[in-house]
Amino acid sequence: MKKYLPNLCVICLCLIASLNLSSAAQESADTPAATQAATIPSYLGSWESPLVLGRTSMRLVFNFIENNGLTSVTLTSTGMGIYGMPADSLVVTGKKLNISITSIDMEFSGIFRVNEAGDRITSIVGDWFQHSEMVPVELIPVAAPTL
Repeated sequence: MKKYLPNLCVICLCLIASLNLSSAAQESADTPAATQAATIPSYLGSWESPLVLGRTSMRLVFNFIENNGLTSVTLTSTGMGIYGMPADSLVVTGKKLNISITSIDMEFSGIFRVNEAGDRITSIVGDWFQHSEMVPVELIPVAAPTL
């Protein structure tokens, strides 16, 4: 009996793994393709929000542009004396977005919010990190920034 016990354990583990894989495959088959590979509508253009740092309130604008298939972003904030500063990093993964500008020790992490139809981004909700401060920010699309 002792010499068959290790083999029995291996068989049991294989059965359990097989059941888990078939269950995961079934769940994947039941999930609509739209939710498996969700596409984000275009976020190109200007996105504006108020920004309160300490006692100072100002406006900020992220402007997303595409050039030769590559998307980049610039920051404008008259309150900070910044006009069209390019970001060092723009990373978009699914519905998440990260922007960083190292020269001003700034990072923005946000999530795209889309309308019910899923064809338009209504806002980008996230957090502005600068130095040791974190401020919630909700960017909204604007045709022309109101700086």
